[in-house]
This record gives sequence, C-alpha cells and structure tokens, in this order.
Amino acid sequence: MEKLENTRGLEVKSAGGGDLSGAFEEFMSSFETFKEANDRRLGEIERRAADPVTSEKVDRISSALDEQRRALDRLVLKKARPALARDGADTLAHSEHKEAFEGYLRSGDERQLRALEEKAMSYGSGQDGGYLVPDEVEAEIGKRLAEISPIRSIASVRQVSAAVLKKPFAINGPATGWVGETAARPETASSTLDELSFPTAELYAMPAATQTLLDDAVVELDAWIAGEIEAAFAEQEGTAFISGDGANKPRGFLSYPQVDDLEWSWGNVGYVATGVASGLPVNAPSDVLVDLVYMLKAGYRQNSNWVMNRKTQATLRKLKDADGNYLWQPPATPGSRAMLMGFPVVEAEDMPDIAAGETPIAFGDFGRGYLVVDRTGVRVLRDPYSAKPYVLFYTTKRVGGGIQNFEAIKLLKVEA
Repeated sequence: MEKLENTRGLEVKSAGGGDLSGAFEEFMSSFETFKEANDRRLGEIERRAADPVTSEKVDRISSALDEQRRALDRLVLKKARPALARDGADTLAHSEHKEAFEGYLRSGDERQLRALEEKAMSYGSGQDGGYLVPDEVEAEIGKRLAEISPIRSIASVRQVSAAVLKKPFAINGPATGWVGETAARPETASSTLDELSFPTAELYAMPAATQTLLDDAVVELDAWIAGEIEAAFAEQEGTAFISGDGANKPRGFLSYPQVDDLEWSWGNVGYVATGVASGLPVNAPSDVLVDLVYMLKAGYRQNSNWVMNRKTQATLRKLKDADGNYLWQPPATPGSRAMLMGFPVVEAEDMPDIAAGETPIAFGDFGRGYLVVDRTGVRVLRDPYSAKPYVLFYTTKRVGGGIQNFEAIKLLKVEA
C-alpha cells in the first residue's frame, strides 16, 4: 500500500507548478513510473494472480498522466498568448480601425467605426448585427483556435467570403495516359464530376465584462475578447467536427455512412471491426490497430494522426507489441504530441468511449480528408442592457466543415 500512496502524491503534484520544462520532466518521470507499475500488472496477469492493488495503482498513475498532459497543454497555450499590457505595442496596435474598435468596446461609441466601415463599403454595419473586429484580432482568434481545437489543428482550413463553399471533384479521377513527344493526343473520355457543398453556420459566444475592466486602460480589450471566446468556440467546434449532423452546424466525420472497409465506396467512411462485440480483443489487441493503419493507402499514411478521447488513450497506453515495447510513447518535447505506433495522437474528448457499436478511434490524413470552412469576419455586438451592470459582447463567426476525401479517414468499430 505504500507505493499506492505515492501515486496519490503524484496526482497532487501534477496539479501545480507553472514552469513548462519542469512540468514536462515531471510528466516523463510519471510515465516511467507508469511503465514499471503496468509491467508488474501484466506479469501478475500472466501468472493468473493479478493484484487489485496493482491494477488500481496503474489506473491511478494513468489518470495522473492525463492530468499532467492537460496541464502541459495549458502551459504551452499560455506561452502562445500575447500579453494584455500595452508595453511594447507595435504600430499595428495603433491602427485607425483598432483604435475605433476599442472605443466601441469601452464606451459604445460607434461613430468612428461607422465612418470607417461606410468608407470601406463594408457589410459589417451595426444594422447587420455588430461590427467586424480588426484583421489582426481575427487572425489571433484563428491562431488560438488552431492550437486548442483538436480537429481544426490537423484538418485543412479554408477562408471564404460567401456563405457556402462548393467544391467540384472527379468521381473517377482525371483522364491520363502516356504519349510520345510528337504523337497525336487521343481524345480522353469525359470525367464524371460531382460537387461537395460546405455551408457555413453561425457560432456565437457572449463574454461579459464589468465597467471596471472596461475603464482599465492597461487591458487590451481585443486580446481579452480573443481569450474569452477561444475556449467556447473550440468546445463547440470540437463537437461539431466529430459528430455534427450538418443542421446549422458543420458535419462531423462520424455522422457520414459507415461501411466495412472491404465494401468501401465514395461517400462512405470505411471501418475495421475489432472482432469483439464489447471492446478490443483480449489476445493481440494491437493487431486491429495494425489492420487499421494499413487500410489507408500509403500516400495518406505518412501524414496521418490518431484521434481518440483520453479514456481510449488510457486503454491503449497499457498495450505492448510482440517484442514487449509499449505502443504508446510520450511526447518528445513540450507542446508536441504523444505517439502511437509511430503516428501522432490527437486527444478529442468528443470521440466516443470504447463500447459496443461505437467507433472510438479514427485514423487518417485529416489534412486531406476533412475541410474546415471559415467565413471571413468575426463580429462583436456590444450589449450593455441585457445583464446590467455587466456589459455583454455578443461575438459571432461563421464556420462549416465536412469530409472532402472519403479515402483519407478510417475508423475502428467495436463489433464482432
């Protein structure tokens, strides 16, 4: 029981500390402790005398590893955020649009913004439901979302000015052939074209501020707004990109029809079955992961990622290959991703748990397989009336998404 108590201390320790390098060293030390405990557990299972205390210790350390990893991610994100103070602000910070926008946020004075946007013939007028944030603020919001939104960080992202992106593609591929330098070029067969449509839907957040905060000249309000809405936008996006039904939201890759990969056709997402009705196989569970990897064509594998939630990752963290090596490896540096069988692991909490009929693991080249569509422009509407004495900032952006290449993403499905 003494070693079990040490793991409790590990959990407490993982919750504190603000130094990035120290937190990373602590995470790596915890992983070594985890491997030792899990090796002991596996040895006891082989002797058919597994000690419940050892199993509890492994689970406890695994949970502590998850908490330490989240703490590491928070520290990395914190280092990426710009300071809120004005010290050292560049000339861009004093641009005409930014000064007018800040005046609107602090006092509701929209005269400068109205004049600027009328001058530019912009659609971002107050009658349309708010004013556009400055370009640098919009870029900062997009950058932060890419850092904390799991699917956005690995998918293709395209900005559009229209409400819908329509992307044509050839169902049977382009017509090609070999020909001599001076030989006649025979007429090629016409390609069969189809069209993918990616409509954008409105995503909103409504941070609140006190008048004291608005009166504080040291606080950069545009950076404050970006920081307030990043978590709300990332959470909503994360769910929609995975399981969204496409109704007033992006369509998630799990919402498309799923078929056994041996019967795959365009418009469906192929899956590999675990062969067990309720989970991973007891014997050689890593084999189904190998099958999933090699269901992808070689051109997609080289840039592929695993996508799963932390519970699934905790299960896979305990697995070894035939040579006794752990399939899951910790990140090599702070801010990098953990690796599973040589491919990065993206933790997405909206992925389902390992259970009957679920698809808890996705694998593929999401950069080629999934497209995120951002309509340019983030709007802010100042509302000092609805929640007095607080001032609400109704912030909206339009986002769409869906699969653009059905060959590039495969799933692991729990079924016999």
